[in-house]
Amino acid sequence: MLACSADHHGLCRATAIGYLFLLLFSFFISISTSCSNGNCQVLDLCSQATDCGPGLYCGNCPALGKTQPFCNRGQATIPTSVIGGLPFNKYSWLVTHNSFSIVDAPSLSGVQRLTFYNQEDTVTNQLMNGVRGLMLDMYDFDGDIWLCHSFRGQCFNFTAFQPAINTLREVEAFLSQNPTEIVTIIIEDYVHTPKGLTKLFTNAGLDKYWFPVTKMPKKGEDWPTFNEMVQANHRLLVFTSVASKEAEEGIAYQWKYILENEAGDPGVKPGSCPNRKESRPLNSKSASLFLMNYFPTYPVEDEACKEHSAPLADMIGTCYKAAGGMMPNFLAVNFYMRSDGGGVFYDLDSMNGQRLCGCTTIQACQAGAPFGSCKNISLPTTSPMTNTAGSFSGSVQFSRSASTVYHPNSLVVGLFSFPWMMFLL
Repeated sequence: MLACSADHHGLCRATAIGYLFLLLFSFFISISTSCSNGNCQVLDLCSQATDCGPGLYCGNCPALGKTQPFCNRGQATIPTSVIGGLPFNKYSWLVTHNSFSIVDAPSLSGVQRLTFYNQEDTVTNQLMNGVRGLMLDMYDFDGDIWLCHSFRGQCFNFTAFQPAINTLREVEAFLSQNPTEIVTIIIEDYVHTPKGLTKLFTNAGLDKYWFPVTKMPKKGEDWPTFNEMVQANHRLLVFTSVASKEAEEGIAYQWKYILENEAGDPGVKPGSCPNRKESRPLNSKSASLFLMNYFPTYPVEDEACKEHSAPLADMIGTCYKAAGGMMPNFLAVNFYMRSDGGGVFYDLDSMNGQRLCGCTTIQACQAGAPFGSCKNISLPTTSPMTNTAGSFSGSVQFSRSASTVYHPNSLVVGLFSFPWMMFLL
């Protein structure tokens, strides 16, 4: 260290300031570089996608005042990779509402699309990120069966997305490449073509994975184990909203096998979890699967991260009580990756942890250990164990930036507020 004297006081002062500057500079450099190149964990600040670790992405949540980007969960923990061999109805799975209604999806009908959007990445990417249930609206349109987000049971060219076979081929490719995974498809069914769905699924190559409706439990019994379903190659569950198609086409009538709460705004009202009118009461013991809808009537991307924070956890508790202590098997949401850090993925971990091993999260479960024997873990500072324990390698991506300002749903909500649009409702 330089020894200061009266003659060198100015030099010493300048040197001290220089040392201080270098110290502060080094500090800020260390802050900016201490967490980058894939080393950042959940809630760590980030500047680009590559800063965050496996299973994470870089995004923000302005709706909660979190404008600076940070690392968020972007993949689900596959529960069967932690605790396997249980009946299918003992697990909780992530479902995307209107899985096909994707922001920036190109229009294939020849006109500009004017409808709501519910997701931000492809169905293939949803499946790779751990989504295991797809909600698809199918219509007769243009001489084929299309996925459409429409009104009064009729598909219009400005509400159409694409022929349904395109998405079903994505599902077939995923099942083919991941032979130990099971996917559930829930169809809002407006198809009137005789045997239309049967032909559609056969042409998509999905009939070989079909779980026979004759083998589905009819009185609330347990389903076959996950392993048994995989071994039998019964890895695709399909449900329709049209009761007659169970006898006509062998497609399970949804509300014969699934309990369901009300969708839209009634399903996100705090402290309330009413059953959908088509469904039996949520506390009925005559069905062993429970679909929990959690999405507002009008989807807004910016609000999804707020919706997927504390209110979602509270609503899961409300619906759990309404169902007489039955944990939802399917959790259906919009914009599934948007959150304040952990979002739907942490809530699913909690649901599976409580039901599979009696722990607060599935990350604390130990295969073969007595129920309630939990590992000591810290949350939410570590990445999920998706790429190490799962049976597939996922990828986290948005079709575009998670913090883009332009939101087409806001425009649609505005348009639908005008009287001239009411004829569509």
